[in-house]
Amino acid sequence: MAPLMKFTNVTENARSKSSYIMKVYREFKPFFCIILTMSLPTLTEGSDINPFQPYYGEPAIGQRTCPGLYCGRQQIFNNTYIDNDTYGSCGACPRGNRRNNESICVPCTSSPIVYDWLYIGFMVVLSLGLHLFFIDFFSKGYRILILLGAAIVECSGAVILTLLLIEPRGQLQIHTCGVQMLSDWYTMLNNPTPDYTNTLHCTQEAVYPLYTIIFIIYSFELLLMMLFRPILSVKLCKNQGRNSIYAALYFLPILVLFHAVFAGLVYYSFPHILIITSLVTHAIHFAYSEIESPKKLISKTRHLVILLAHWLCHAFGIISLTRLANPSFNLPMLSLVLLPVVFYLSTEKFTEPCRIQSGEV
Repeated sequence: MAPLMKFTNVTENARSKSSYIMKVYREFKPFFCIILTMSLPTLTEGSDINPFQPYYGEPAIGQRTCPGLYCGRQQIFNNTYIDNDTYGSCGACPRGNRRNNESICVPCTSSPIVYDWLYIGFMVVLSLGLHLFFIDFFSKGYRILILLGAAIVECSGAVILTLLLIEPRGQLQIHTCGVQMLSDWYTMLNNPTPDYTNTLHCTQEAVYPLYTIIFIIYSFELLLMMLFRPILSVKLCKNQGRNSIYAALYFLPILVLFHAVFAGLVYYSFPHILIITSLVTHAIHFAYSEIESPKKLISKTRHLVILLAHWLCHAFGIISLTRLANPSFNLPMLSLVLLPVVFYLSTEKFTEPCRIQSGEV
C-alpha cells in the first residue's frame, strides 16, 4: 500500500502544478498575444523575398536579398516614370560584374593592384621559363638565339593581345573585381541551397579577369608559336626547334589544367614558390654544369645568361613578397639575389662527395 500511496501523491502534485501553469497562462494570455503581434513584423522581415523569383522595388540598404556569398540579382526592368526597379531572381552575375552589399550585380571598374599584375607576370614568366628551358635543352649553336628570341616575342605578344581584347578594349589596362578571399577563386563550391531542396547555381568569375586572363594568354602563346616558330625552325635553324615545339604542346595544356585547379592557392603563394624554385634550380644548374669556382662560372656565356635569369626570378619573387610597401627597407633586400651563388661557391668544396668519403674535409 505504501508504494501506491506514494504514486498517488506524485500524480496529484503533477496535476496541481499543471493546473497552476494553465491558470497563469489564462491570466496572461492577452499580454502574450500583444507581444507576439508586435514582434511578428520583425520576425518575418525579408521572408517574403524569394530568391528564386524576381524582386520588385528598391532593396533595403544592408539587406542581403540573396543567400550565399556570390549570388546576386540583375536589373531587368527600369521604368523612368516609376521609382522602383525590377530585379531578376538570384543567380550568377554576368562576367565582369559582382554583387554589392544589397545583392545587386554591378559592373567592376576598379584597377588591378600591384600584386594582381605581379601574379599575371608570374604566370607568364612560368610559361616563358619552360619555353626557354626546352629550347636550351634541345637546341645547340648560335641558332638557339633565334628560337629564344621567338619565345620571348610570343609570350610578350600574347600578353599585349590579351590586354587589348579585355575591357576596356583597345587599351593596355584592365578592369577587375578584385580578390577578397580564397573562396573567390572557387565559387562553384559555394552554391547555396536556401530551401534545402533547390540549389542556386551562382558559379561565376568573382576575381574577373584574373582567372580567365591566364587561359587567354596561354591560348595566344600557343597560336603565335604554331604560326611562326615552325617556319623559323625549318628556314633558319635547320629544324632544331622541332622538339621544343613538341614540348610546348605538352606543357602548355598542363599549365592550363594546373591553373584551372590551383589558381587560388598559387595566387596567395606564388612569391614563395618563385623564390624556392629559383634557389633549387640555381643549385641544380651549378651541380649539373659542375661549376665549382667563379672562373668556371664566367668561362661560358651560357652560364652567365642562366645566372642572370635566376637573379631576375629571385628579385621578382622578393618584390612580389614585399610589394615594395616600404621602399627604403625593401629595395636593399634585392641584394639577397647574390647570396645563393656566393653561398654555393664558398661551400662547394665542403660538400664534394669524393672528398667527404676520402676524409679530406
